Amino acid sequence: MIKTSYQKELLFSNPLTKGNLGADVRRIQEWLCLNALRFPKAALTTAMDGQFGPATERAVQNFQAVLKLSKTGVVTADVFSLLSAPLATAFQTKPSDKDIRKAVVKIAKAHLSQRSAEIQTDDGQNLGPWVRGYCDGYDGSPFKWCVGFVQTILDQAASAYGRSFTAIMPQTLSCDTMAMAAIETGRLAKSEMVRRNPARIRPGDVFILRNPTNDDWYHTGIVTAVLGDVVETLEGNTDLKGGSNGTGVFARVRNIQTSTIDILSIEGL
Repeated sequence: MIKTSYQKELLFSNPLTKGNLGADVRRIQEWLCLNALRFPKAALTTAMDGQFGPATERAVQNFQAVLKLSKTGVVTADVFSLLSAPLATAFQTKPSDKDIRKAVVKIAKAHLSQRSAEIQTDDGQNLGPWVRGYCDGYDGSPFKWCVGFVQTILDQAASAYGRSFTAIMPQTLSCDTMAMAAIETGRLAKSEMVRRNPARIRPGDVFILRNPTNDDWYHTGIVTAVLGDVVETLEGNTDLKGGSNGTGVFARVRNIQTSTIDILSIEGL
């Protein structure tokens, strides 16, 4: 894979316990909060301040209890591997089908099933290990991560067959850059064309939402199914409202006749 920043999110060596401070403690706290989405009945959410205090210790013990481990409150490499297992599972999913489009859809669904999500704090949003994995090590409010999610999925699928997603698009975190490059290569079908001929859309293709008043592309995702005038999608950095700066990866249904949706073909990936 080209996008390998996720690997840093899985590294952990020295055991940490109450009294420790620093970036690795904050990483533990991030994963405790993210695992609250997987285990909503357990009290796992805690402050992300880089201080391994009694609240973090208790959250670790609660996580250990969920998995029926000894409630030591100590985070070893094995415990951290369990905390970060969703990211490892998603990013290391391998396609079993030779059809690249089916591979793209399968991998996107793997990220959805692992509850990929950002973290938000008083300091901002678009934070956490999933965002850093998608955005080449970056996170923070400026890093809207929908493009990073799309390119990660394409990268993961293409690399499984010894190919590169950069053969069909530049590596970027910008919807505009991705769309403009697709226009230059003839890969982008504008909304007007797609509305007349929905058959141009195929599962695995990339959709890009565009503001029709100024040709600003502002959100993107993966098409997983095509049903006449309706497409089913998987998209990152969105929410239940279908926004373009949300909290996680969601599956959504979109109507191509009522939204300005351009389609970037992945043919030849």
